[in-house]
Amino acid sequence: MASDGGIFAFGNAPFHGSTGSIVLFRPVVAMESTGDGNGYWMVASDGGIFAFGNATYRGSTGGTVLDSPVIGMSSPSQVGYWLAATDGGVFSFGVTFHGSMG
Repeated sequence: MASDGGIFAFGNAPFHGSTGSIVLFRPVVAMESTGDGNGYWMVASDGGIFAFGNATYRGSTGGTVLDSPVIGMSSPSQVGYWLAATDGGVFSFGVTFHGSMG
């Protein structure tokens, strides 16, 4: 994955799409695969989410003014995901929110 959202698939990893040809507001900082490997989400530092393959879009913080940039994401299931910001803020989409340090 590149910061412009370009995806490079190697070996038997399937390519499901990318944002390489889209002008982004902020760079892509992390990605997470679906449990079966047939899709993935990418997140930009503003919390914008891009879903490909069988990854379901559940929402994002794109367009929201954040105190700190998003630096990572996690998906405990194919149902949803959490976004994590540098200040410890956690944003929950489609999964249970358990608290945040933001």
